[in-house]
Amino acid sequence: MDEAALIRYKSGIMIDAPMSTVWKLQTDVERWPSWQPPVTSSERLDTGPLRRGSRFHWTTPAPATPTAPATTLDITSTVQEIRRGHCVLWRGPAVGEGLRIDEGVHLWTFTKVGDGVRVHTEETWTGSQAEADLPTATAALGRGLETWLRDLKATAEARS
Repeated sequence: MDEAALIRYKSGIMIDAPMSTVWKLQTDVERWPSWQPPVTSSERLDTGPLRRGSRFHWTTPAPATPTAPATTLDITSTVQEIRRGHCVLWRGPAVGEGLRIDEGVHLWTFTKVGDGVRVHTEETWTGSQAEADLPTATAALGRGLETWLRDLKATAEARS
């Protein structure tokens, strides 16, 4: 994680589903739009299993704030670390019309607990535009991550 980042959010959720289900949903990035309404598109920029150095491009809407207009963020993420059934870390910029996050760093960890999985996520953002309004940027990041966790839980539990 970017320890110097001013914008950060952490959260977690317990999912009553097998690790294999949760892991596949989270790491099959091309299928994110099928279960995450806020992800409007997603494509891998390489082939094979998701691994260190894998890249993917995805889009998501960003609502208007006092410092930026409503836009669609184009995000190109690069996997920095991945350990099957344990964690995945990616980073990259997010750019939309009138909005730029210079770098987002996003960590997901997965811990088997009984018959389920405890999912923890943590993300940081850097960039002068995002940092111009820390409370608004942090709230937007938090809303996005909480929605992602709820969608992951609902989808994984429905498939179990």
